[in-house]
Amino acid sequence: MISEDGFPKVKICCIASIEEAQIAIEAGATAIGLVGHMPSGPGVISDEKIAEITAQTPAHIDTFLLTSETKVARIVQHHKRVKTNTIQLVDTLEDRVYSDLRAALKKVKVVQVIHILDENSIQEAMSIAPQVDALLLDSGNPNLATKELGGTGKTHNWDISQQIVEQVDTPVYLAGGLKAENVQAAIKKVKSYGLDLCSGVRTNGKLDEGKLAAFMDQVRQVFA
Repeated sequence: MISEDGFPKVKICCIASIEEAQIAIEAGATAIGLVGHMPSGPGVISDEKIAEITAQTPAHIDTFLLTSETKVARIVQHHKRVKTNTIQLVDTLEDRVYSDLRAALKKVKVVQVIHILDENSIQEAMSIAPQVDALLLDSGNPNLATKELGGTGKTHNWDISQQIVEQVDTPVYLAGGLKAENVQAAIKKVKSYGLDLCSGVRTNGKLDEGKLAAFMDQVRQVFA
């Protein structure tokens, strides 16, 4: 699925402050990612900071809480501390009880990350897609001793991502190693509903306005 106007939604992840959120939104981002506790990866901030940023973000912007919790009760508790309008599940939901999660968080969008490892990811995505508001295809590996649940800065096999986009009716975000230099190729290949990135627009961990502007310019050129 692509967006109604064909122009991909852009989510800037690893937002660390109100100032970074404002920079991302002014550049054209339609969503921001706020990273809770993770076993590895960049961008982790406190729940208090996530709540502060969320409270000062315009209502039309999607605020994603990235949570590594896998039990419904703990996910709900995490959300209550931060009050984002979207939950991004970066790990496998225990027993895949999405109906229980959605019943507990009626007004909150649920986005499930699918870590693209091999062609088995296609079937996984197809089975989960009808139960969530969106999928997010990333380059982590939850099977490692220390789980990689995002923020790797690595691309994955876009052939698999393309097949997922073509076979599900649910909106799909593409993540993993996106930057100004490869985003046009990603858009033309995968044709995803949205794009999600962190390290590709950062320098020494800080949101880089120049890299962000270059990225957004490359996106717009595809549709010029």
